[in-house]
Amino acid sequence: MLNDEICKKRDELNKSIEKGEEYSKIYKLSVELDELIAKYYETGANKETKENI
Repeated sequence: MLNDEICKKRDELNKSIEKGEEYSKIYKLSVELDELIAKYYETGANKETKENI
């Protein structure tokens, strides 16, 4: 599920930042996370969450 992919990518990004890895790797992970979030909103995957509020 897309939501799970977002959580995994966010964790990967956070760990990369904590380890002080190279900026290029952190930037790449950040862009990948942004793309997943954009896809989440484009596909309406968040519709289910909104309806439950």
